[in-house]
Amino acid sequence: MCGRFTQMFTWREVYEFLNLFGAPRNLEPRYNVAPSQNVAVVRAEAGRRRLSMLRWGLIPGWAREPNIGYRLINARAETAKTKPAFRAAWRAPRRCLVPADGFYEWTRRGALRQPWLIAMHDGTLFAFAGLWERWTVPEGTVFKGSLAEFAPGDSIETCTILTTAANEAMALVHDRMPVILPPALFDSWLAGDDVPLGPFPPEPMSVRPVSTLVNKPSNDDPRCIEPVTLC
Repeated sequence: MCGRFTQMFTWREVYEFLNLFGAPRNLEPRYNVAPSQNVAVVRAEAGRRRLSMLRWGLIPGWAREPNIGYRLINARAETAKTKPAFRAAWRAPRRCLVPADGFYEWTRRGALRQPWLIAMHDGTLFAFAGLWERWTVPEGTVFKGSLAEFAPGDSIETCTILTTAANEAMALVHDRMPVILPPALFDSWLAGDDVPLGPFPPEPMSVRPVSTLVNKPSNDDPRCIEPVTLC
């Protein structure tokens, strides 16, 4: 699965990596992106790739309330095309790329949840395969908290990250991993084509233990990615 990840890149870095179109964006580095937060995603619009900010946790168009999004931060690549929550986005197609420079997974060490940061050895960017949806706020709805800005009739755009079986490197900490697409498949995925959604090759990837500060979503600073030595 993928429950947290990093988007530490600058606008220039993601612009060049994904060949984006549009005005520069002020992107603050994110060291601990968590569900329900807004994340940078890339969609195809009129044949060009544009960056947008979408809420992480897909809300299907038929949903009666938005809390379902907390359970839909990931979609299994093997079943997304047929699952009721995801199949409309798959078929439309409403697909996206979620740029990242790392993601987290956890193992248990007694009572401790030990976080691990998975990234590329050379620190380069990569992109998850994602789906996105647009949900209309029902009449009579009043939100509090992170959705307080939305009123009845407003649209909320959300996304989910596809997952697949773990590769040999990732299997040390979990049996699933996000679908990482090679750049050669970016256009095909966004266009709605059938593309391979299996594990990314393990050789370019590193898996290292990091600070337990990651365990608290409100911690979002460089300390989250500091390596630690396990006793």
